[in-house]
Amino acid sequence: CSALNGTASMSPDPADQEETMEAIFESVLEHIPSPGMDPNGTLQFQPALLDYNDYVGRIGIGRIARGTIHANSMVSICRLDGSVKQFRITKLFGFHGLRRIEVESAGAGDIVAIAGLPDINVGETVCEIGKEEALPILRIDEPTLKMTFLTNTSPFAGQEGKHVTASKIDERLYKEIQRDVSLKVERVGTAEEWIVSGRGELHLSILLENMRREGFELQVSKPQVIIREIDGVDCEPYEYVQIEAPEDCVGSVIEAMGNRKGQLQNMVHNDAGQVRLIYDVPSRSLIGFMTDFLTMTKGYGILNHTFSEYRPMERGTLGSRTNGALVSMENGKATTYALMALEDRGVMFIEPGTPVYEGMLVGENNKDLDLAVNVVKTKQLTNNRSAGKDNTVVLKKPRQITLEYALEYIDEDELVEITPVSVRLRKKILDTNERKKYDKRKRNEQ
Repeated sequence: CSALNGTASMSPDPADQEETMEAIFESVLEHIPSPGMDPNGTLQFQPALLDYNDYVGRIGIGRIARGTIHANSMVSICRLDGSVKQFRITKLFGFHGLRRIEVESAGAGDIVAIAGLPDINVGETVCEIGKEEALPILRIDEPTLKMTFLTNTSPFAGQEGKHVTASKIDERLYKEIQRDVSLKVERVGTAEEWIVSGRGELHLSILLENMRREGFELQVSKPQVIIREIDGVDCEPYEYVQIEAPEDCVGSVIEAMGNRKGQLQNMVHNDAGQVRLIYDVPSRSLIGFMTDFLTMTKGYGILNHTFSEYRPMERGTLGSRTNGALVSMENGKATTYALMALEDRGVMFIEPGTPVYEGMLVGENNKDLDLAVNVVKTKQLTNNRSAGKDNTVVLKKPRQITLEYALEYIDEDELVEITPVSVRLRKKILDTNERKKYDKRKRNEQ
């Protein structure tokens, strides 16, 4: 079988390979049974996904469990709160491959999309009028992680993005919650700040990457787990974690998970030299762990995790960054001369010629404290010193800052600046002197 060449055969011999995928098609027909649903019964349709269209509004996507559904017909919907409401199906879509096509009717077993009810939700049941019979409600996982979205306030605001205003961001987030039932958006404080809650770092980073590609420019804070009060006790989400790693890397992984309050549930060795580890871990311990995990396992590790339950909160800081940051104290463009002098201080995030501003993170400090540095400093030219002598300087390759890495890396007092062109790290307080005063007040309060 070769998906690349579009061929499949029942024989493992390459010489007997057919030139079509007919073998797979015939196997599907032979071994996979039909849905076995009643096309003549009363209608039952339950949306499992949502979508949104500017012309028809919210769209419910799911499989018809029973009966037949028709476009432009009046139907009832059994709501999540037990009430029943009637509405007209204005549009009915079927699916042909990856394309969505408009149809007049569809029967039991078909996957369709319907429009006509502006607030249709996942788990509700569409039925014939007078014959309402609700299907079991689908359980939707509640958000476990939240981030603050803000309009871009950096000195580079508006230079690289197409959509930069609060109204544009608000409109985009509203459209997203119409199609993503697990996403929650809450407007707080000023009109330029939103708390967006999702089911994990990946969920929120996909939204940010999509917005970035659409031309949006914004800032986001460090991801935080959602704390709930259960029976008067603060509780945090826990994750079921499954790790597969090479045997020679297992020691480092176990040590790292132990430091993050992970409880080892099981460990299994296989013949391929891989070890499977099962852990029970607080969700906040996994924030920022993926990059370290890939480094520990040299890129061969696989980590999967899913929400388990809420439990009493672990006290203390889990999985926080151990190194400080190198923070620019000037505006301008980074120079080779300045970066060469700072190489021994840590790992740089920028290269010569990169535009920087005061308060922007330009590297990681070797020590655990933040350090304000001047990366735009130029050589003082004299009769005996010329700029040409810097041409032979070879600097270490800077660390590439991706969106996923940035979300994992930042601390509580930092933000990620996201534009269609760049991903930058910055301090919430850009002014160096104001930041020092704030840090001093914070230490005195402790």
